[in-house]
Amino acid sequence: MDSSITVSPPAPLPRDCRRLIVYVVWDRRGDVEPYIPHALGALREHAARIVVVVNGELSDDGRAALEPVSDDILVRENVGFDIWGHKAGLDQVGAAIADYDEVVLTNDTWFGPVRPYGPVFERMAQQDVHFWGMTDHAREEPNPFTGKGVLHYHLQSFWIAIRRAMFDTEAWRAYWRELPVMPGYFDAVLKHEAVFTEHFARRGYTHTAAFPSSQYPTDHPALFNPDLLIADGCPLLKRRPFFHYPPFLDRHAVIGREILQTVEGQGYPMPLIWHDLARNVAPQTLNADAAMLEVLPDIEEEYDHARSMRIAAAVNIVHPDMTEALLDRIDHLPGDVDVFVTTNERRRADAIRAILQERGRGDIELRVVPSKVGKHMSAFLIGCREVLEPGRYDLIVKLHSKRSAKRSYNASRYFTRHQLDNLLGSPGYAANVIGLFQREPGLGVVFPPTIHTGVATMGSGWGTYRKRAEALARDLRIAVPIDEITPLAPFGGMWIARPEALRRLTERDWSYEEFEPDGRFPDAPLGPTIERLISNAAGELGFHARTVLNMEHAELSHTALEFKLDQLSSTTPGYPVEQIQFLHRAGPTGHGGAAGLARMYLQLNHPSVARAISPVYQAVRTVAGAGRRVVKGIGDRR
Repeated sequence: MDSSITVSPPAPLPRDCRRLIVYVVWDRRGDVEPYIPHALGALREHAARIVVVVNGELSDDGRAALEPVSDDILVRENVGFDIWGHKAGLDQVGAAIADYDEVVLTNDTWFGPVRPYGPVFERMAQQDVHFWGMTDHAREEPNPFTGKGVLHYHLQSFWIAIRRAMFDTEAWRAYWRELPVMPGYFDAVLKHEAVFTEHFARRGYTHTAAFPSSQYPTDHPALFNPDLLIADGCPLLKRRPFFHYPPFLDRHAVIGREILQTVEGQGYPMPLIWHDLARNVAPQTLNADAAMLEVLPDIEEEYDHARSMRIAAAVNIVHPDMTEALLDRIDHLPGDVDVFVTTNERRRADAIRAILQERGRGDIELRVVPSKVGKHMSAFLIGCREVLEPGRYDLIVKLHSKRSAKRSYNASRYFTRHQLDNLLGSPGYAANVIGLFQREPGLGVVFPPTIHTGVATMGSGWGTYRKRAEALARDLRIAVPIDEITPLAPFGGMWIARPEALRRLTERDWSYEEFEPDGRFPDAPLGPTIERLISNAAGELGFHARTVLNMEHAELSHTALEFKLDQLSSTTPGYPVEQIQFLHRAGPTGHGGAAGLARMYLQLNHPSVARAISPVYQAVRTVAGAGRRVVKGIGDRR
C-alpha cells in the first residue's frame, strides 16, 4: 500500500443512490443486437443516467434501438477496446460525475438480466468498499499471458462499480489521464484488466466481488461455471462460453447446452441469444459450443399438428431412377407438401413424368431448366426462384438425386443415405424435424452433420473454396465470421430451411452464366461455394442453423469417430486441445512439416535438447505461448 496517499473511507450508498452507467458497444456492422436494449432497459430503474459509448459505426436502426434505453449516445473511433470507450464516456460526463454516488463501467459482452439486477445492487450497497465487480479472477503464477511473473487477482472488467470516495480523487483522474494506448488484445488485458484492481488496491482502495471465484470450484467461474453463478443470483451471462475455442471448453467440460437450458429456465428470452450468436459467431464454433446437434427419434414426439406449416419441396433430379426414392422421402413430411421437380434434359423429364403419372402425382410441377453447370444449386436458386420468395411457404425442403461417380460404390451409397435418412428418414422422424422449426422461431436451416464415413471431409471442408467463399460473402453482405477449417454446411446440398433465412441468397438475381467456370477461381465452382455459405447466409439475418441425425446414424457416427479420434490421439501427448495445438503449430501452416513436428516434440518432451539445437527456440516458444494465451481466454474482450 502506498502510504503517501490518503484514502477516504467508503461511504454507505444512500437509499436513493444516483448511479451512472457507462456501457460500451461494438458491432462489426454498426448495428445493435436486440439483447443490448433488453439489458439496458432493465437497468433503467437502477440508473440515474446511462451513457452508451459505441466503438466504431452506428447505423440508424442501431441508434433507434439505443435511444429509448439511454440518456447519451457517444460514437467514437474503434480504438483502445472497451477501456478507451469507458474513458471516452467518462470524459463525456466530465465534472458532472460528482452528481453520482456510484459509476458502473460495463459493456456488451454479457446477456442479461438472467436473474434480477436489484438484489445484487441492494446486497453490494451494504458493502463498505471503494469498488466492486460482478466476478473476479484468481491470482496465477506464472502469468499465462507472458509465461513469467504474476497475473494478479483482479475484478473482471466487464462490470466494475466505483463509489464516490474513489472516483472523486486525483488517483482516479490520474489513472485515466495516464491510460496507455492499447493497440492489441493483449495490451487491453495486460495494461488494464489485469492491473486495474491491483493498481488501486496498492493505493489503499478496498474492493470485493459480488460473486467471488473463491466460492466456486474454478478460478474463472464466469467462463467455467456460469450455471453456478446464475443459481446464486448472478444477473449476467458472459457470451464467451458460446464463441470460445471448442476444444478448450471441451477440456474443461463446459457444456454450453446445459448453460442455455439453465438460462431458459430462468425465463430469459432465448431468441435474443440465438439472434446475436448466429450473426456474430462462426457457425461451426457455435454448433460445437452450444451442442446444436439434435438426435431425433423415429417416433413422432415434438410435432404440433395444430400448428401445421406450409411446406414446399424443391427436388432436382438428374437420375430418373431415383425419383421414386425421393418422392417416398417427401411423403414422410407431415401435411400437404407442394412439390417442384427440376431436371436439365427433356429425355430425363419424360422418364420422370412417366413415374409421376404411375404414382398419380399429376399435381407435381416438372420443370426443365438449363442447369447442367450449376447442377442442383442453379436449379434451386434460379429454376425455383419464385417458390423461394418469403411469405409463400413456411419451409423449403431441398433435395436432389445425389450420386457420385468420383467415390466408391459404398461411399456414394452411404453418402446419399446419410443425407436422406437424416432429413426425412421416416414419418415420425420427419415430423420431429419440422417440430424443431415450430419450437424455435429463430431456427433458419437444418441439415445432416458433416459426413466422415467414406469421405475425407474432416479437416478439409473448405478445400479450394475458401477464397471464393470469402469473396462471395462480401458480395452478398454476409459478415458472419467464416469457419476456420471446415464450414458448418450441408455437404451434399440437401437441407430444410425457412425462406426468410435464405434471403441473402434468394434476393439476388442469379444467372446460369454465373455458374459457368470462373477463371478467377478455377478450382471453386459457384454451386459448392454457395453450399458452404448456407449457415453464414442464414446467420447474417439472425437465423441459427442446427444439424440433425437419426438414432441409427448417431450410433454409426459416434462409434466410428470415437475409434478414429482414439487412433489420432495415440500419436501425440496431452488432452485433445493440446494435441490440436501441437499439430497445428507443427504442420505446414506452422513451422514447416516434419521439421516443425520434430521441434515441437522436442520442446514438449526434451526442452533442453530443443534449446541446444534450435537457435530460434525463443521465437518458437513465443508463438506457441501466444497460441496458449488465446485459448486460455482470461481477458474480457468480447
